[in-house]
Amino acid sequence: MFLESYYSEQNGVYTFTREQASHFAKKIAGDFNPIHDEDNKRFCVPGDLLFSVVLAKAGISRKMRFEFAGMINDGIELKAAHSSFNNFAVVDNAGKEYLRVTRDGDITTDAELIEHVTQSYVQFSGMNFPHIMVPLMQSKDIMINPVRPLVIYESMELDFERLDLTAPTVELTGSDIEVDGKRGSVTLKFCFKENGEVVGTGRKHMLMSGLKPYCQDDIDDLVNRFNQRKVDFSAKIAA
Repeated sequence: MFLESYYSEQNGVYTFTREQASHFAKKIAGDFNPIHDEDNKRFCVPGDLLFSVVLAKAGISRKMRFEFAGMINDGIELKAAHSSFNNFAVVDNAGKEYLRVTRDGDITTDAELIEHVTQSYVQFSGMNFPHIMVPLMQSKDIMINPVRPLVIYESMELDFERLDLTAPTVELTGSDIEVDGKRGSVTLKFCFKENGEVVGTGRKHMLMSGLKPYCQDDIDDLVNRFNQRKVDFSAKIAA
């Protein structure tokens, strides 16, 4: 499976190196948030990578909710702690919780379907910035701090009509932003489609902090730096 090069597993314990997590963010998700750079002091493993590993190991259920509770650094040993079959958490050796998963309904462990859903969703998720976030911030006349941009996962929900699927694609269906002083939250609504039919829906919730008044010049600079990071990484990989 395509995920195997982005994490390590031994006896049900999972770890991520900085290189694995950073390359997943950039190569798979198209996410060039500096917080996923290998040399960043505030480095953290992408939430989408943890989500992807959970789907690969636990399968896809008709209904799933993921609640993110903490940022994961490289080298932290993680494992699943079950409170019931349909409720489990991803924790470290000290019992600290990083992700809580609640699920219900039928489950599929079809590896090809899981890989397709994972890649489709993660690539959609990686388009948050600038394609979705910039227009949302402009609508509220606010922006993230261009020097230390920070947008983090809070939760995500999936709700499938059925699981006898082959290659569903992900499409944005709506987006909302709420602002409270220097903090804000964003909700992205999306659907899964197969052969033109909506076969599932989802919601992704993110939190923003350190908000500032919107400045087009600062946004343009932030987007330019984001695009340059993509160019630089592509050149580095090709070298």
